Amino acid sequence: MQIPHFPEAQHPLIKSLFHHSDQELLSLFQQNPDAGRFFTAIFCRYNPIVYTLIRHSARSPVQADYLFALTWRHIYYELGGLDLSNGEFAKEGLTLQNWLINITAYCINEIQLPPTEAIHYSLKATSPPLWCYVEQALDQLPPMLRLMVLMAQTFQWSETRIAAYLQAEGEAITPHEVANLLQEGYRMLEDKLPTDVRAIYLGENLLQGSTA
Repeated sequence: MQIPHFPEAQHPLIKSLFHHSDQELLSLFQQNPDAGRFFTAIFCRYNPIVYTLIRHSARSPVQADYLFALTWRHIYYELGGLDLSNGEFAKEGLTLQNWLINITAYCINEIQLPPTEAIHYSLKATSPPLWCYVEQALDQLPPMLRLMVLMAQTFQWSETRIAAYLQAEGEAITPHEVANLLQEGYRMLEDKLPTDVRAIYLGENLLQGSTA
Protein backbone atom coordinates (compact mmCIF):
# COMPACT_ATOMS: atom_id res chain seq x y z
CA MET A 1 0.00 0.00 0.00
CA GLN A 2 1.35 3.38 -1.02
CA ILE A 3 0.77 6.42 1.22
CA PRO A 4 -0.29 9.44 -0.88
CA HIS A 5 2.25 12.23 -1.29
CA PHE A 6 1.14 15.71 -0.23
CA PRO A 7 3.36 18.49 -1.64
CA GLU A 8 2.17 21.00 0.97
CA ALA A 9 4.42 19.26 3.51
CA GLN A 10 7.38 20.87 1.73
CA HIS A 11 5.95 24.39 1.72
CA PRO A 12 8.09 26.81 3.80
CA LEU A 13 5.07 27.83 5.89
CA ILE A 14 4.52 24.20 6.91
CA LYS A 15 8.19 23.29 7.31
CA SER A 16 8.60 26.26 9.65
CA LEU A 17 6.11 24.60 12.05
CA PHE A 18 7.76 21.16 12.21
CA HIS A 19 9.56 22.00 15.47
CA HIS A 20 6.29 22.62 17.33
CA SER A 21 4.87 19.95 19.62
CA ASP A 22 1.40 18.53 18.98
CA GLN A 23 0.00 20.59 21.86
CA GLU A 24 1.58 23.76 20.49
CA LEU A 25 0.12 23.15 17.04
CA LEU A 26 -3.28 22.45 18.55
CA SER A 27 -3.14 25.66 20.60
CA LEU A 28 -2.03 27.70 17.57
CA PHE A 29 -4.86 26.22 15.51
CA GLN A 30 -7.43 27.11 18.17
CA GLN A 31 -6.02 30.61 18.75
CA ASN A 32 -5.82 31.52 15.05
CA PRO A 33 -9.11 30.55 13.39
CA ASP A 34 -8.33 32.73 10.36
CA ALA A 35 -5.11 30.83 9.59
CA GLY A 36 -4.94 27.48 7.82
CA ARG A 37 -1.33 26.44 8.23
CA PHE A 38 -1.63 25.00 11.74
CA PHE A 39 -4.31 22.48 10.78
CA THR A 40 -2.37 21.72 7.60
CA ALA A 41 0.76 21.04 9.68
CA ILE A 42 -1.18 18.61 11.90
CA PHE A 43 -2.48 16.94 8.74
CA CYS A 44 1.02 16.63 7.30
CA ARG A 45 2.28 15.09 10.54
CA TYR A 46 -0.45 12.50 10.94
CA ASN A 47 -1.97 11.75 7.53
CA PRO A 48 0.12 8.56 7.04
CA ILE A 49 -1.34 6.95 10.18
CA VAL A 50 -4.91 7.96 9.31
CA TYR A 51 -4.58 6.84 5.70
CA THR A 52 -3.11 3.47 6.66
CA LEU A 53 -5.98 2.73 9.04
CA ILE A 54 -8.59 3.75 6.46
CA ARG A 55 -7.05 2.00 3.46
CA HIS A 56 -7.14 -1.34 5.27
CA SER A 57 -10.85 -0.97 5.93
CA ALA A 58 -12.20 0.50 2.67
CA ARG A 59 -13.45 -1.62 -0.21
CA SER A 60 -11.89 0.43 -2.99
CA PRO A 61 -9.16 3.08 -3.38
CA VAL A 62 -11.78 5.67 -4.39
CA GLN A 63 -13.83 5.00 -1.25
CA ALA A 64 -10.65 5.04 0.86
CA ASP A 65 -9.66 8.47 -0.47
CA TYR A 66 -13.14 9.85 0.12
CA LEU A 67 -13.35 8.43 3.65
CA PHE A 68 -9.87 9.83 4.31
CA ALA A 69 -11.07 13.32 3.32
CA LEU A 70 -14.31 12.98 5.31
CA THR A 71 -12.32 11.85 8.35
CA TRP A 72 -10.04 14.88 8.18
CA ARG A 73 -13.07 17.13 7.77
CA HIS A 74 -14.50 15.57 10.96
CA ILE A 75 -11.13 16.06 12.67
CA TYR A 76 -11.05 19.70 11.56
CA TYR A 77 -14.37 20.50 13.23
CA GLU A 78 -13.60 18.50 16.38
CA LEU A 79 -10.14 20.02 16.91
CA GLY A 80 -11.57 23.45 17.67
CA GLY A 81 -12.95 22.27 20.99
CA LEU A 82 -10.37 19.64 21.88
CA ASP A 83 -8.65 20.02 25.26
CA LEU A 84 -6.25 17.17 25.98
CA SER A 85 -5.33 18.58 29.39
CA ASN A 86 -8.76 18.32 30.98
CA GLY A 87 -10.94 15.59 32.45
CA GLU A 88 -10.87 12.06 31.09
CA PHE A 89 -8.25 12.89 28.47
CA ALA A 90 -5.75 13.88 31.16
CA LYS A 91 -6.57 10.86 33.33
CA GLU A 92 -6.01 8.49 30.44
CA GLY A 93 -2.89 10.32 29.27
CA LEU A 94 -4.46 10.69 25.84
CA THR A 95 -2.19 12.22 23.21
CA LEU A 96 -3.20 13.93 19.99
CA GLN A 97 -2.04 10.85 18.09
CA ASN A 98 -4.23 8.55 20.19
CA TRP A 99 -7.17 10.92 19.79
CA LEU A 100 -6.71 10.98 16.01
CA ILE A 101 -6.61 7.17 15.90
CA ASN A 102 -9.84 7.03 17.95
CA ILE A 103 -11.56 9.58 15.68
CA THR A 104 -10.42 7.64 12.60
CA ALA A 105 -11.84 4.41 14.03
CA TYR A 106 -15.10 6.21 14.76
CA CYS A 107 -15.34 7.51 11.18
CA ILE A 108 -14.51 4.09 9.72
CA ASN A 109 -17.35 2.54 11.72
CA GLU A 110 -19.95 5.30 11.47
CA ILE A 111 -19.66 6.97 8.07
CA GLN A 112 -21.81 5.36 5.38
CA LEU A 113 -19.96 5.66 2.07
CA PRO A 114 -21.77 6.00 -1.26
CA PRO A 115 -20.96 3.59 -4.12
CA THR A 116 -17.68 4.29 -5.88
CA GLU A 117 -19.42 5.62 -9.00
CA ALA A 118 -21.27 8.24 -6.93
CA ILE A 119 -18.09 9.72 -5.42
CA HIS A 120 -16.88 12.93 -7.09
CA TYR A 121 -13.97 13.62 -4.76
CA SER A 122 -10.39 13.29 -6.02
CA LEU A 123 -7.55 13.20 -3.48
CA LYS A 124 -5.02 14.12 -6.18
CA ALA A 125 -7.04 17.19 -7.13
CA THR A 126 -7.90 18.45 -3.64
CA SER A 127 -5.94 17.74 -0.47
CA PRO A 128 -8.18 17.35 2.64
CA PRO A 129 -7.05 20.60 4.35
CA LEU A 130 -7.79 22.59 1.20
CA TRP A 131 -11.16 20.82 0.93
CA CYS A 132 -12.02 21.84 4.50
CA TYR A 133 -11.19 25.49 3.89
CA VAL A 134 -12.91 25.58 0.48
CA GLU A 135 -16.07 24.15 2.07
CA GLN A 136 -15.85 26.78 4.79
CA ALA A 137 -15.47 29.50 2.14
CA LEU A 138 -18.35 28.05 0.10
CA ASP A 139 -20.64 28.39 3.10
CA GLN A 140 -20.01 32.15 3.00
CA LEU A 141 -21.10 32.58 -0.63
CA PRO A 142 -24.61 33.77 -1.55
CA PRO A 143 -26.83 30.67 -2.09
CA MET A 144 -27.19 31.13 -5.86
CA LEU A 145 -23.45 31.53 -6.42
CA ARG A 146 -22.69 28.57 -4.16
CA LEU A 147 -25.12 26.38 -6.09
CA MET A 148 -23.62 27.33 -9.45
CA VAL A 149 -20.04 26.79 -8.27
CA LEU A 150 -20.96 23.35 -6.92
CA MET A 151 -22.72 22.39 -10.17
CA ALA A 152 -19.74 23.49 -12.23
CA GLN A 153 -16.96 22.07 -10.07
CA THR A 154 -18.46 19.00 -8.40
CA PHE A 155 -20.69 17.75 -11.21
CA GLN A 156 -18.85 19.34 -14.15
CA TRP A 157 -22.03 20.89 -15.52
CA SER A 158 -21.72 23.32 -18.44
CA GLU A 159 -23.01 26.90 -18.26
CA THR A 160 -25.85 25.85 -20.60
CA ARG A 161 -26.93 22.99 -18.37
CA ILE A 162 -26.72 25.15 -15.22
CA ALA A 163 -28.81 27.86 -16.91
CA ALA A 164 -31.40 25.28 -18.01
CA TYR A 165 -31.67 23.91 -14.47
CA LEU A 166 -32.06 27.38 -12.95
CA GLN A 167 -34.61 28.35 -15.61
CA ALA A 168 -36.63 25.27 -14.68
CA GLU A 169 -36.50 26.53 -11.09
CA GLY A 170 -37.94 29.88 -12.15
CA GLU A 171 -34.73 31.91 -12.60
CA ALA A 172 -34.48 34.04 -15.75
CA ILE A 173 -30.81 33.51 -16.54
CA THR A 174 -28.75 32.87 -19.68
CA PRO A 175 -25.64 30.69 -20.10
CA HIS A 176 -23.60 33.88 -20.64
CA GLU A 177 -24.83 35.27 -17.33
CA VAL A 178 -24.01 31.95 -15.65
CA ALA A 179 -20.45 32.16 -17.00
CA ASN A 180 -20.02 35.68 -15.60
CA LEU A 181 -21.51 34.74 -12.24
CA LEU A 182 -19.27 31.69 -12.02
CA GLN A 183 -16.19 33.88 -12.45
CA GLU A 184 -17.52 36.17 -9.71
CA GLY A 185 -18.15 33.12 -7.51
CA TYR A 186 -14.61 31.81 -8.03
CA ARG A 187 -13.11 35.21 -7.18
CA MET A 188 -15.27 35.49 -4.06
CA LEU A 189 -14.45 31.92 -3.04
CA GLU A 190 -10.71 32.52 -3.37
CA ASP A 191 -10.99 35.78 -1.45
CA LYS A 192 -12.66 34.01 1.47
CA LEU A 193 -9.89 31.41 1.81
CA PRO A 194 -7.34 32.13 4.56
CA THR A 195 -4.34 34.02 3.21
CA ASP A 196 -1.88 31.29 4.16
CA VAL A 197 -4.08 28.61 2.54
CA ARG A 198 -3.90 30.57 -0.71
CA ALA A 199 -0.12 30.76 -0.30
CA ILE A 200 0.27 27.02 0.39
CA TYR A 201 -2.14 25.66 -2.20
CA LEU A 202 -2.54 28.40 -4.82
CA GLY A 203 1.02 29.70 -4.85
CA GLU A 204 0.26 33.25 -3.75
CA ASN A 205 2.91 35.28 -1.96
CA LEU A 206 2.22 35.66 1.74
CA LEU A 207 2.79 39.30 2.66
CA GLN A 208 1.78 38.95 6.28
CA GLY A 209 4.23 37.87 8.96
CA SER A 210 4.04 34.42 10.45
CA THR A 211 1.95 34.04 13.58
CA ALA A 212 4.26 31.39 14.98
